Amino acid sequence: MTMKKILASLLMIFTFLCVSAFAQKTEAYTIGETLTYEAKYNKAILRGIPAADLNFTVERAAGGEDFLIKSDARSKGTLIRLFAKFYQNIQSTVDGRNFSVKRTVKRDEQGDRVRESEALFDYKDKKVIYVETDPTNAMRPPRQVASPIKTDTQDLITGIYTIRRLPLAVGKSFDLSISDSGLVYKIPVRVTAREQQKTIFGRVWCFRVEPEVFGAKRLIEGKGSMILWITDDARRLPVRSQINASIGRVEVKLKKFESKK
Repeated sequence: MTMKKILASLLMIFTFLCVSAFAQKTEAYTIGETLTYEAKYNKAILRGIPAADLNFTVERAAGGEDFLIKSDARSKGTLIRLFAKFYQNIQSTVDGRNFSVKRTVKRDEQGDRVRESEALFDYKDKKVIYVETDPTNAMRPPRQVASPIKTDTQDLITGIYTIRRLPLAVGKSFDLSISDSGLVYKIPVRVTAREQQKTIFGRVWCFRVEPEVFGAKRLIEGKGSMILWITDDARRLPVRSQINASIGRVEVKLKKFESKK
């Protein structure tokens, strides 16, 4: 597991708690809302080194009915010199009637490697169709993947908003269906505790959530673990995450929250 792959996967960390089967009938998306996170890297003498910024915004999609979720992750600081520079931008179009993801567009830059992709979710035929291209090489043939999906399958971004519709409780466990790069992963998730965390809102009670995202045939290959802390209030905000892997520990914290509501 390389630092580049860990950091490029940071957009995943707030998405593993979305599953429509547990959804309540509440509004999940707020137009004009912005979430900003900072990731820091820790290993041996390298402690608290700024590693990346992550941002999420909600807009109204063209046509006025659907939602458009924009997210990006960008490396920064000392780690750009130690590892590879990366940038990832994902835009998810969400059905305004049932909150299902309809389309995911991604641009992924890792050093000199650049990939652009589009995933279309066809719930009628129960499949996701993924096409990836290299904009720097017109001769490279597109990579295409098609996988079966369920009605509760989401992409890597839409889960951050449907998470607020989950009835979290200590001891609860469930499986998630998450699609990335045309593949669909089953992610077991456990709610293991209710703990106080220091946040930008002060000390607040949070649910400690542990998704099994590392391992063979998981979202992130290799050994490791992940913990999420989600506020135990009506907002259900992911305020902190801790990722432990062979290359060290990555801490992600909410640094800014804005809402026009």
